Amino acid sequence: ARHFRCLIIDLPGYGGSEPVEGPPVAGCVEAVLRLLDGLGVERCHILGNSLGGIVGSFVAAYHPQRVTRFVTIGGIGMNVFTAFPGEGLRLLTAFAEEPTRENIETWLRSMVFDQSIVTEELIESRLKSATNPVTLATSRQLYSRASAEAMAAEFRGPNATQRIAHLASIQAPTLITWGRDDRVSPMDMALIPMRVIPRAELHVFPNCGHWAMIECKEAFETLVIGFLHIAQTDGG
Repeated sequence: ARHFRCLIIDLPGYGGSEPVEGPPVAGCVEAVLRLLDGLGVERCHILGNSLGGIVGSFVAAYHPQRVTRFVTIGGIGMNVFTAFPGEGLRLLTAFAEEPTRENIETWLRSMVFDQSIVTEELIESRLKSATNPVTLATSRQLYSRASAEAMAAEFRGPNATQRIAHLASIQAPTLITWGRDDRVSPMDMALIPMRVIPRAELHVFPNCGHWAMIECKEAFETLVIGFLHIAQTDGG
């Protein structure tokens, strides 16, 4: 925020935003576009972690005139060498089905390499927000066992690549960041996006899990701010 005007969105079904009917990701994409329109923002950089990165990739692919530069922290792509769903997603499913303190702590510990990040305060804070009835319902829609099994079946099927076909349409310069030790979105997921997004570059943080922006805060912010500032010098 010291360098840019920053807008932080509660995606539908999270925070203070009500859920929307229909496919969750499509609803999130539409919500981002409505927010930009409502605020009169014609073009912007988009930065997203996990689900936010997936949503940002669709905005960048289908509405290229709105996106100057795109940054994602994990999330996009598909498993190349590892099984789907990964450990972190399985633990999230377990929490969505049985939202206990023990289950959310187990899931939180899968999110990070540095276990000291998972404090009692973090556990209580995330448990409170995650068990909000609206948020919990959204999580169950996205991460239920049935949803995971349906996605796994798609990945095994003949049309598996349709889930990532849009990535090749992203024209904005793209920075893909990943934690080498991500147990939610394994790092091999980054290989296809790195190859098919025309103007993509990949940065991998060692000793880092799914929350690169938290575990490697200083290095992450230095990298991303530098990447976004280039847009100001090249006319973006």
